[in-house]
Amino acid sequence: MSYSKIDTYLQTHLDESIAELCQLVAQPSVGAQNWGMEECASLVAGMLQKRGFSTEILPTGGAPVVFGERKGRNTAKTLLFYCHYDVQPAEPLDLWETPPFEPSLRDGKLYGRGVSDDKSHITSRLFAVDALLDADGELPCNVKFIIEGEEETGSLHLPKFITANKEKLAADACIWEFGGVDHREIPMQYLGLRGICYVQLSVETAAIDVHSGLGGSIFPNAAWRLVWALNTLKGQDEKIRIPGWYDDIVPPTARDRALFDLQPDAAPEYKKMYGVKEFLKGLTGGTDLYMTEVFEPTCTICGLTSGYQGAGSKTVLPAKASAKVDFRIVPGQTIEKCLTLLRQHLDAEGFSDIQMEFLGGGPAAKTNPDDPFIKLVVDTAEEVFESKMELVPMVGGSGPNYPFVHELNLPVATAGLGYPDTRAHAPNENIRLDLYVKHARHMARVLVEFSK
Repeated sequence: MSYSKIDTYLQTHLDESIAELCQLVAQPSVGAQNWGMEECASLVAGMLQKRGFSTEILPTGGAPVVFGERKGRNTAKTLLFYCHYDVQPAEPLDLWETPPFEPSLRDGKLYGRGVSDDKSHITSRLFAVDALLDADGELPCNVKFIIEGEEETGSLHLPKFITANKEKLAADACIWEFGGVDHREIPMQYLGLRGICYVQLSVETAAIDVHSGLGGSIFPNAAWRLVWALNTLKGQDEKIRIPGWYDDIVPPTARDRALFDLQPDAAPEYKKMYGVKEFLKGLTGGTDLYMTEVFEPTCTICGLTSGYQGAGSKTVLPAKASAKVDFRIVPGQTIEKCLTLLRQHLDAEGFSDIQMEFLGGGPAAKTNPDDPFIKLVVDTAEEVFESKMELVPMVGGSGPNYPFVHELNLPVATAGLGYPDTRAHAPNENIRLDLYVKHARHMARVLVEFSK
């Protein structure tokens, strides 16, 4: 198959693909707010059907999963693409230069909520499918898409869905939902994801808020109660104080460290991008910064809610308080044990009144850097990006890759069109059109080479 013909198609039909992406971005699909989910699932299903995929919208107990399958010339090989159609809330809206659900093209970039995470990855991969069908009339191998609607809210129902649909999802390898280039324009291959256990902790100490002059000295304060409970979770040394938390951790390998040794020091870029002046634990940069970033568990207070937070003052003793807390977990840790240890710890510290709600998450998982599929994805990227893809053993972020690696037994490779200023989850989320085309070119090559 001629790659030049594929590349020409992608260049000459870019406007059509971007128009399709704009339609997808304009459809809100905010999982946290249950806004537009069914409508977006139907839109995505229609995009698959347009390419001749046998398509289903399948229930999960939460947002539906869109599944599509199309047979290829080599029916003995199947590649599975994992994507998601849900997006993060767009707030704060006043920080957007243009409305988040009105895609805006300027200076070679397309702006909109979800345009990078993850809607452009859906349409750019379908764009690659279009080019292959134009060049040959059929796909080089079997292709399956699983596109879920709960990734941004913890993929709560996906693991059970995968277990119940292992035959439907059976494949030989998987391309993950994200990827991209670093600040040097080098394409990166992320081989694993840290796990996450996301909980909401809450407490109620009275039926209603109370005048602080009346209750301040004699009634329990929900905000203080919660703060004291949170204070037991982690020390100023950044160590998690929950007994047994570190017991099951599988330490990183010498190969993991060696791969990070090959990476440039991230410290200057982090300081420039995020405006931080220093790192925790006396870290200054280099491999130790990377290793700590991805191979150590975390306990992060993501949000606190209690009492009055408006302008001016209000003398009130809060009756209720809640906190959203995420625990990033590493290989060896499980959700079930983390939840058990957290509950036991709160009870032992005298906080049995703190209610605990699991909001989602899953364990960490990694793919072997020497897997042949990883080599294929890395090798096919070089011509497109004019640079070798670099291997990163794991990233600090999380996603539902564990059931793909351990239930479906698939090597999982990352590839995508992200770049450091894509602003996923933030105002003015965007993609670069040049990387959009490069990702489609890369995916077309992956499918062709994978079929051989």
